[in-house]
Amino acid sequence: MDLGTIVFVVVLLVLMPVGVLMSMAGLAGVLGGLIGRDRDLANRDDEGQPNEHLVLSDANPYR
Repeated sequence: MDLGTIVFVVVLLVLMPVGVLMSMAGLAGVLGGLIGRDRDLANRDDEGQPNEHLVLSDANPYR
């Protein structure tokens, strides 16, 4: 087997999928940051108090 073939196979089977997954993780983080918090802030009752879902999302589970 030629060294060029080995490099080509490693690039196709390892580096390309990892690169695609890493770029999609960044995109998911950006989209979540843009649309996530606005939806949570809309979850308020008539008096302006946060509902139970918003309170749970802001709670610190490590206390």
